[in-house]
Amino acid sequence: MFDTIIYGFTLAGTWQNLGFAFVGCLLGTLIGVLPGVGPLATVSMLLSMTIYLDPLSSLVMLAGIFYGAQYGGSTTAILCNLPGEASAVVTVLDGHQMARKGRAGAALAVAALGSLFAGICATLVIALFAPILSNFALSFNAPEYFALMLLGLLAAVVFSGAGLVKALAMAALGILLGTVGTDVETGAARFTFGMPELSEGIGIVALSMGLFGLSEIIMNVSSAESREVMNAKLGKLWPSREEARRAAPAAARGTVVGSLLGVLPGGGVVLSTFVAYMLEQKISRRPQEFGKGAVEGLAAPEAANNAAAQTSFIPLLTLGIPTTPTLALMLGAMIMQGIQPGPEVMATRPDLFWGLIASMLIGNVMLVIINLPLIGLWVQLLRVPYRILFPVILTICCIGAYSLEFSMVDLLALSAFAGGGVLLVAFGFPPVPLLLGFILGPLAEENLRRAMAISGGDASVFFTRPISAAIVLMIVALVLVVVMPTFKRNRAVFEEQ
Repeated sequence: MFDTIIYGFTLAGTWQNLGFAFVGCLLGTLIGVLPGVGPLATVSMLLSMTIYLDPLSSLVMLAGIFYGAQYGGSTTAILCNLPGEASAVVTVLDGHQMARKGRAGAALAVAALGSLFAGICATLVIALFAPILSNFALSFNAPEYFALMLLGLLAAVVFSGAGLVKALAMAALGILLGTVGTDVETGAARFTFGMPELSEGIGIVALSMGLFGLSEIIMNVSSAESREVMNAKLGKLWPSREEARRAAPAAARGTVVGSLLGVLPGGGVVLSTFVAYMLEQKISRRPQEFGKGAVEGLAAPEAANNAAAQTSFIPLLTLGIPTTPTLALMLGAMIMQGIQPGPEVMATRPDLFWGLIASMLIGNVMLVIINLPLIGLWVQLLRVPYRILFPVILTICCIGAYSLEFSMVDLLALSAFAGGGVLLVAFGFPPVPLLLGFILGPLAEENLRRAMAISGGDASVFFTRPISAAIVLMIVALVLVVVMPTFKRNRAVFEEQ
């Protein structure tokens, strides 16, 4: 492990990759600070740029945006009582109360140092398990890949947080959109309607930028602004000895919680903050202080959300299954670069895997260096109204979509998906399963065909191979977990009648 991490540092430590790590961390912090512009929207906007970059450089920058947003969200939560990110909701409870007591500087330092500790520990967890998973990955073939993709799609539906039927409909729509274009096996045009621009399929940039970038802007513009930035002085930047003594073990426990829950599909990052906070409140000798400025109530969730943000890369890098919408876009960036996501990435592209892990260690240190000295700048940015920010973001989106193929079709697709994204949210349909269906659907189709070719059309290949059979059992278990409560409710109603 030590040798491979050193190898990763030689790749991530080049001036080019250090520059992209810095840009990603800076952008991540910025979008975390500004409520309404999340990492999902930002990554979708920058996706068009990644095709011109080296694969490692693009992933280093996108990863920096993702975990950098966890840092930036705490700044808004502490200073404005407004979480810049969903994972910073719990930070508001005690972080803002510390700020009101004149301890804003200490609160920001606790959040930054707790996140640094958690980020480094969680990244080392990834490195520890990587060799084991790498050996395991060599036994994967088309049947295992198809079963994995199916599990990923089902997990996206189950953990979407919306109604099962709506989520299933969105995943199916995403799979259908993914079939548009030229069939790789036969060369036949599918659902192109005679338009040569669709022969290569719908662009992931137009879809993701429209669904999550422009639609997010439209939704935020339509809602009223309410931001109150603290004008009081931040006070001493470093926590007192008593605050440090109480925060350190809380941050350690939050790191453990976040590292474990980060690998869960759906909202593992957000869930970890609530679990860490409740754990601290339960074991604390001063439970009455929680919600009134308890430093443990700030340190634990901040450590948990950053640890979870790091370990959420484990399913993406080892299995090719994204656990969050932002990581789904990073999976799309890998596909655009011609990289086949999945277990073989560790074996075939060790430079990509270990370079990204090393960049996370570097990026976490960068974030502390960026965040603490620039707090005054972030406070000033919080005062910039949305009506000035959003036209700039809109222009960047349009330029990014058009620059890929210099085609008006991409701009029309961008507009269509933006309108569709607004309608989906308005009617309660989750767009995330659609995105995952669009990305994982074609991969699942390709591996299903390969599996059938290998087995001569015998579907039992999915049950006779140990790994694919185990994944199929997991799929069945997940379906039963979802279906059984509904079955029990219907049975109880029937018996009452």
